[in-house]
Amino acid sequence: MQPVDYTTLTAACSELRATWVPGRTEQVYQRDRYTIAIALRTLNGRGWLTICWHPQAARICIGDPPPRVPDTFTFSDQLRHQLGGFALIAIETIAPWERVLDLQFAKRPGEAPTWHLYVEIIGKYSNLILTDADNLIVTTAHQVSNQQSTVRTIQTGQPYELPPALTGTTPSLTEPYQSWQERVSLIPGAVAHQLLKSYRGLSPTLARSMVQAAGLDPKQSTETLEESDWQNLFQRWQQWLQTLLNASKFSTDNRQPSNLQPSNLQPSNLQPSNLQPVNLGQKATLREQPANLQPANLQPANLKPANLFQPGWTNQGYTVMDWGIVKPAENIQTLLNSYYTNQLNQHEFARLHNQLTQKLNNNLRKLRQKASSFKERLQQSDQADQSREKADLLMAYLQDWQPGMKSITLPDFETNQPVKIPLNPEKNAVQNAQAFYKRHQKLKRTRDAVEPLLKEVQEEIQYLEQVEASLTQLNTYNTLDDLQTLQEIREELIGQGYLEASAQRSRNLSDVSQPYRYQTPSGFELLIGRNNRQNDQLTFRTAGDYDLWFHTQEIAGSHVLLRLEPGTVADPADLQFAADLAAYNSRGCQSEQVPVVYTKPKYVYKPKGAKPGMAIYKHEQILWGRPDQGRDYVMKSASTKKCKL
Repeated sequence: MQPVDYTTLTAACSELRATWVPGRTEQVYQRDRYTIAIALRTLNGRGWLTICWHPQAARICIGDPPPRVPDTFTFSDQLRHQLGGFALIAIETIAPWERVLDLQFAKRPGEAPTWHLYVEIIGKYSNLILTDADNLIVTTAHQVSNQQSTVRTIQTGQPYELPPALTGTTPSLTEPYQSWQERVSLIPGAVAHQLLKSYRGLSPTLARSMVQAAGLDPKQSTETLEESDWQNLFQRWQQWLQTLLNASKFSTDNRQPSNLQPSNLQPSNLQPSNLQPVNLGQKATLREQPANLQPANLQPANLKPANLFQPGWTNQGYTVMDWGIVKPAENIQTLLNSYYTNQLNQHEFARLHNQLTQKLNNNLRKLRQKASSFKERLQQSDQADQSREKADLLMAYLQDWQPGMKSITLPDFETNQPVKIPLNPEKNAVQNAQAFYKRHQKLKRTRDAVEPLLKEVQEEIQYLEQVEASLTQLNTYNTLDDLQTLQEIREELIGQGYLEASAQRSRNLSDVSQPYRYQTPSGFELLIGRNNRQNDQLTFRTAGDYDLWFHTQEIAGSHVLLRLEPGTVADPADLQFAADLAAYNSRGCQSEQVPVVYTKPKYVYKPKGAKPGMAIYKHEQILWGRPDQGRDYVMKSASTKKCKL
């Protein structure tokens, strides 16, 4: 996952300052253990400022509204209590070339800040810290004790301290070309790697895209670069620094006044009077304002957010520098929100899919072993009648028994064929017959007890195979609906007792998932359930009197509903289309042909006490579905949707 680097953070803050500062805090909502959403109201509208301290996806941007579910996190309660009704008056960087922001809140614009919300976007050490006007920590997303870190502790009630300063040379627009080239080429190595080692403020993604924009291979050694290559790379280097300077000038000239001076991108010829103290209460620190970037005949009045950065999608992720863009983005906020939401959804989908698959496989393996054991016991109980017949033969031929016999051969009553009967030599004939009668009764009781147990296990296996079929079809993440469908499967398994409810709340999605939708050759709508919730919804709520219901015969799979208007009749091609897709969305998807039944929805019933997705039917007709043909329909439909997009 591509991290938010200094350049991306600068670009995002430039847009935020221009559009959302000042903005009044109306609501605070915590989406999950790593993400806070703050509702900001400005003269132009209302938006949700998303602040995330996820180890791989820390960011700040305008995001989507939160779901309509209760917020039960303590951290958000504290933020809501302190920041409610206050105005966001400034977004400042508290240290040069570092990804730490100071969001300042006051009663109204123009006043001194009452609260500071420090956003630390520093990888796995990312954090969100609220302090008062004296920079004493009021609450924090993640507290760090002395046992966890000897370098920097973060505890409620103690003064806020800056993260340890990064080391390395700061980039500068005033650095001559010769000096820059000597520094990068001092130690031979891959050109992108040498840029990262020589200067601070770059990320691997930025360095790679910068080198590629210069027409070079990021892995190419600095020893092989021609003079023209160095010149092209230096032009990209200066373009990057100039863009950062433009953003700084625009933010400085357009933001609201605050009690802090701009700390980014100041001229390098600093005198002692140019040093600005960073207000950190009891532990105020004096740091030189870096980034020796000089203005290059810029007219601040002509600068606009749209021409400071050029956000867009690349083959590897995204960029804000107009390098390698394959599809432009509307703005940086939309770009960041879309990218990280999608990436986190993909990670959550893969994790949840793996968890559910393992759990299902374990349960199915145990249940199949149990069913096999029950079947063996039933096979043994089949010998009950033989034991009774042997006992009857012994009682009928008592006169043939002799003391000490270990076996006796007697003619069968019906076939007159000889039957060899094992005997206990320590017992007489009557006692041996009684032993066979007792065995007969025991095996008979075993059958009566095992048969319902086997039926229960087989029904459970059938249910889990139905869930397994849904997971098999849902093997890749494409849209948010895929994750919602998977989460519904998890909630269903929790409700059925196969999973335990997690103590940690996962990322919430507000809407329910929707079934697959296709169009038959005649233009009828075809709906396919993606999990048991959808299956029950389609079969017992959505289905109308004129519709047709499809399902693979005695094979776990999706419920398929062909919607028909009154007076319309489905053509054979429509029926075959539905059968093919029903076969594809089943456990028989690897077969050449699969039997598919269809009937009216009124002939489909849910047995009393049946698990989700289970149904019985009657008055059915049978078609042979072709899974391969159904797969072709799905691929064709997906390509058509992409073309429309």
